[in-house]
Amino acid sequence: MVNQRRARHRTRAGKTAASTPRDQTRTTAKLIDVPAIPLAAVLSFLKDTRGVLTWSTQDMVDSLKIDQWETKQIIDILRLQGYVKPALDNQDWLTTSAGEDDSGSKLPRYKPDSVNEALSVLEKNIKLVNQDRQATFHVTEAVAYGDFLLGRSMVQAADVGVRLSARGGKPEDDTRTKQSLDFLKQLLPKTPGIQLHPYEPWMSVRSHRRLL
Repeated sequence: MVNQRRARHRTRAGKTAASTPRDQTRTTAKLIDVPAIPLAAVLSFLKDTRGVLTWSTQDMVDSLKIDQWETKQIIDILRLQGYVKPALDNQDWLTTSAGEDDSGSKLPRYKPDSVNEALSVLEKNIKLVNQDRQATFHVTEAVAYGDFLLGRSMVQAADVGVRLSARGGKPEDDTRTKQSLDFLKQLLPKTPGIQLHPYEPWMSVRSHRRLL
C-alpha cells in the first residue's frame, strides 16, 4: 500500500480507508480509500519530479500507468504525509524536501545521452552473459526507469530492476548476496549513471525501458 505507517480502519462498505490525525480532520472531511499501489512505485514517481518546479496529476497517471481516481487518492495521502503540497496556482503540485529525501532523489547531473548509452552497454552485457553457459547466473528480468525517459536536459542516474536466476536452478530472489553483487558488478558499464535494484513487478507496469 501507499502508506505503511498510518492507521487504517474499515468503512461501512468494507473498504480500507486511511484515518487522519486530529489536527487535519477539518481539512479532510471524508475518508481516503487506499489504492493498491506499491509504496516503492509511488516513491519512484516522486524521485522523477526532482529538478522540476511543479507537476500535474496527469504526470503521475502517465508515469505509474494508473487512472485519475487512483492518482487523486495517492496525492491526498502524500499530502497528508507532507511529501507534496499544492503549487501556487492550486492546480499543479510541488514535491517537498521530505518527499525528495524519502524518494532517494538527487540533483540531476547527467546528460540523458550518457545515461542511455550506459543502459545500452548494460543491455549488451546482459545478452552476452545470458549466452555464456559457464556464467553463475543469468538475467531473467531487466527494466530501467527514471527521469531519463522524460526528455529533460539533465537527469538522475537510471534505476534498473534486475532479477537473476542461478544457472540451471531456481530464481535468485535476493540480489544482494555477495555472490550476486559480484556478478552484477561485472555487468555494469564503467561509466556512471546506473543504479541496480532487485526486480519488482511494478517496475514493468510504470513507464520503463526494457533491457531484455
